Amino acid sequence: MENFEKLFILFLFALIHTIVLVDANFSKSMYITWGAQHAILQGEDLQLVLDKTSGSAAETKKRFLFGTIESRIKLVPGNSAGTVTAYYLSSIGSQHDELDFEFLGNSSGQPYIVHTNIYTQGNGSREQQFYLWFDPTADFHNYTIHWNPTEIVWYIDSIPIRVFRNYENEGIAYPNKQGMKVYTSLWNADNWATRGGLVKTNWTNAPFVAKFNHFRARACKWNGAISINQCALNIAANWWTSPTYKQLGYAQLGQMNWVRNNYMIYDYCRDTKRFNGQMPPECFKAQF
Repeated sequence: MENFEKLFILFLFALIHTIVLVDANFSKSMYITWGAQHAILQGEDLQLVLDKTSGSAAETKKRFLFGTIESRIKLVPGNSAGTVTAYYLSSIGSQHDELDFEFLGNSSGQPYIVHTNIYTQGNGSREQQFYLWFDPTADFHNYTIHWNPTEIVWYIDSIPIRVFRNYENEGIAYPNKQGMKVYTSLWNADNWATRGGLVKTNWTNAPFVAKFNHFRARACKWNGAISINQCALNIAANWWTSPTYKQLGYAQLGQMNWVRNNYMIYDYCRDTKRFNGQMPPECFKAQF
């Protein structure tokens, strides 16, 4: 028995060292995918620009399976109606998984709307939207997605705003089988983004600029060969054992309830008309 335990421990150490934890900045982790004539990528900083000719975007070089993805973002100031700044994780293909932060532009003086969503196996329609409780154009704020085998948590400045828990054993799909890249983009969405497309982009205010810094992807780098269990073992053996990655504590629940009670403006789980009364099954499960 003693020899078996030693061999098992050696196996775990060997396994852990085959899985790389990525913790790098923008210039090391990302590259510009379109709108290169607009974007600036240097060191800790990424700047995306949108004008009438084009927007711009970037994505990570690697895919990840579980971890924490964070960046500080300073959104487009002034009259940004019609523009969308996106920051999200996604796999590829028709059955893709995706975890979204999207920031919907607004007319001057109106609050930004934060649009969150989750896709599992190509199925989205899980939107939750919030007004921000601060001016996101005046300074940088931290936007983080924690993703582990049991739950996904969206944070703004360390305050949780949304949780999606894993009920896969009850037939509810959960994103844990596909590696996802991190994407950022600034683009024109005036056909839907502001008041359902009623307010169009005012190009006299262009160029529109969104700024990012302090990108961190502390995650399990995934190449298709690493299994879910291997990444989960990696999480258990490393810094993911922090309470931040477990069920939210009392204080965090209080913060989240404060946001949801005061700033939530849409929750798909309350939209009975949209789903004709046939609500998604996770809406009947505890998410906090």
